[in-house]
Amino acid sequence: MIKILRFTEYLYLAVALISIYKIGELWETDRQGTYIFIFFAVVSIGMFIFRRNYRKRFEKRKRDNNS
Repeated sequence: MIKILRFTEYLYLAVALISIYKIGELWETDRQGTYIFIFFAVVSIGMFIFRRNYRKRFEKRKRDNNS
């Protein structure tokens, strides 16, 4: 289960990086189209941080229960 949580963390990070790349690519030509990618980047980074904190809390709780 922990491996799946770790995978989803980095999946959100990958979406954020792809969105940031698209923002840089489209900024000069289609500024209106980049707003959706800005939204995806912000939400993906937020979800990465949330998932990471959740996983670490879950691991700590599991480690404390085993001790």
